[in-house]
Amino acid sequence: MTYQLTINQEQLKETNGNVSLITNDDLYLFNEGSHFHLYEKLGSHPIVVNGVRGTYFAVWAPNAGYVGVKGDFNGWQDEGYALSRKGQSGIWEGFIPGMTKGSLYKYRIINHDNGYAVDKADPFAKSQESPPRTASVVWDTEYSWHDSEWLGKRERLQALDAPMSIYEVHLGSWMRIPEEGNRFLTYRELASKLADYVNRLGFTHVELMPITEHPFYGSWGYQTTGYFSPTSRYGTPQDFMYMVDYLHQQGIGVILDWVPSHFPTDLHGLNYFDGTNLYEHSDPRQGFHPDWQSSIFNYGRHEVRSFLISSAFFWLDKCHIDGLRVDAVASMLYLDYSRKDGEWIPNEHGGRENSRAIDFLRRFNAAIYEHFPGVQTIAEESTAWAKVSRPLYDGGLGFGLKWDMGWMHDTLSYMSCDPVYRKHHQNQLTFRMVYAFNENFVLPLSHDEVVHGKGSLINKMPGDEWQKFANLRLLFGYMYAQAAKKLIFMGGEFGQWSEWSHDRSLDWHLLDSPSHAGLQKWVSDLNHIYRTEPALHELDFDWQGFEWIDCNDADQSTISLVRKGKSANEVVLAVCNYTPVPRYNYRVGVPKEGFWQELLNSDAADYFGGGLGNFGGLTAEAIPCHNQPYSLNMTLPPLGIVFFKLK
Repeated sequence: MTYQLTINQEQLKETNGNVSLITNDDLYLFNEGSHFHLYEKLGSHPIVVNGVRGTYFAVWAPNAGYVGVKGDFNGWQDEGYALSRKGQSGIWEGFIPGMTKGSLYKYRIINHDNGYAVDKADPFAKSQESPPRTASVVWDTEYSWHDSEWLGKRERLQALDAPMSIYEVHLGSWMRIPEEGNRFLTYRELASKLADYVNRLGFTHVELMPITEHPFYGSWGYQTTGYFSPTSRYGTPQDFMYMVDYLHQQGIGVILDWVPSHFPTDLHGLNYFDGTNLYEHSDPRQGFHPDWQSSIFNYGRHEVRSFLISSAFFWLDKCHIDGLRVDAVASMLYLDYSRKDGEWIPNEHGGRENSRAIDFLRRFNAAIYEHFPGVQTIAEESTAWAKVSRPLYDGGLGFGLKWDMGWMHDTLSYMSCDPVYRKHHQNQLTFRMVYAFNENFVLPLSHDEVVHGKGSLINKMPGDEWQKFANLRLLFGYMYAQAAKKLIFMGGEFGQWSEWSHDRSLDWHLLDSPSHAGLQKWVSDLNHIYRTEPALHELDFDWQGFEWIDCNDADQSTISLVRKGKSANEVVLAVCNYTPVPRYNYRVGVPKEGFWQELLNSDAADYFGGGLGNFGGLTAEAIPCHNQPYSLNMTLPPLGIVFFKLK
């Protein structure tokens, strides 16, 4: 927003331009860790002071002896515009007349105690130069939104009993323009193309790998320097808002990967900001991450909590984001995460839990759900930490959802086995149901599974080309039959052969092949029945919505299960055959009599299958089987899954 202040020019001259947007209440809340709208106060703000246009600056640097602004307005001379201390708050502020939107700048910071002098980007900048340049850009967040219809129904569409099928996207490599030097699509170009594709395939949401500004493109955004700025690689903040707005108008939710777990040590970033360990913990055993060679936030510092939660609020408030997937939660929860004995410090009780980070996460979730009740927070948490997605009053961390990393590892391990050996690993398919309802789970087949030499999803599947596609269709089908929300990383939905690379586009030409087009159609049809059949989503987090029919037929590598909706009439049966051998006259018990329509069959010819099926459905016979009063005598296709619905 552009502030209109009523200070006249004579007053401005008398105070040496010392305009302030920060009140005593702001300082109090900031210093106690409870100011969650700092983006409206700190950073750079184009303002008008009684007709005088300029920019107000405010930055937190409590241990600096000098803070000034330098930029293109003064030829980047170190002797820029000196900011003034605001009492004992640790904040420096000032107003520069004539410096307007689009101006480039950095803070010149000098610590007289140790002689440290550095040029820093603005931690609260709304825009940054496109990397490898690192200056901040004076910008605003003004935008005329047109997504009120979406926002009005968002809370219902994102409720725990609603379908949530997420398409994970890296914007810079989803699609490029090879005729123009392999350039990125802009946010505005992506808006219509991505919305059309996501709607055609039936996903409910897109999840964006971090678009927060990051200097190293190869970090995929997980090494963030701009916690309040969408990367300028694809356009301006308003261009990003347009993309979100457009997706909302097309009925698509937008989830953002957000990284409060660590930040890079780049000289212009948050690290050692004012000549001291300001944002990061001063002890490297708590403040430096050995895996990612990055700094770890000091979660016990109140101002750092205000900074991080304000960042989360910014994306939800100013950019209308519908959910935050919080990266690397496990690394925050454990003091000994990825550390050997002697490389970490126990907590005050002698344990390995990071009590400061736990308090932060609980505060973060409480604040989000209080102020934005229609959104979801999603934890990427890879351990068995209890109650990650349970409310605070129940002793939980307060997240809405949690990734089920165990399901992903077990299932991919099973699917990579040659079918002849699968009978020895049946428990990898079934173990999930021991814990499936302890949390509100999302089943992720994410970018992490198709990088660093792991190969693509299709290439994890055993067998010849036909069998690889049949196996991948079976994997997706079993995923959609499970009780949980779903996530698929881009390219997996049509069987990209090559491992994902952030430096090039997906191989869209593969869709000219019937095998790849058939797999894509299968995913589209899975999304359709997942969204339209209440039994497949209403009770995703309730044990009453799931029942094994038979999970013990390891010799034939088959499993069967039913999903149930809130209504007793909503029942869907799924039966899987994990071998390339067709199963004729295969009897499966069912709980009700009547006609069971074959909703989907992964072996259908439309999906590049062999066309073996049940002619549209079967009538249950009064022959007890699998502890059920009725049964179906079906044909179970090779490496296939069939879905039936009681009509």
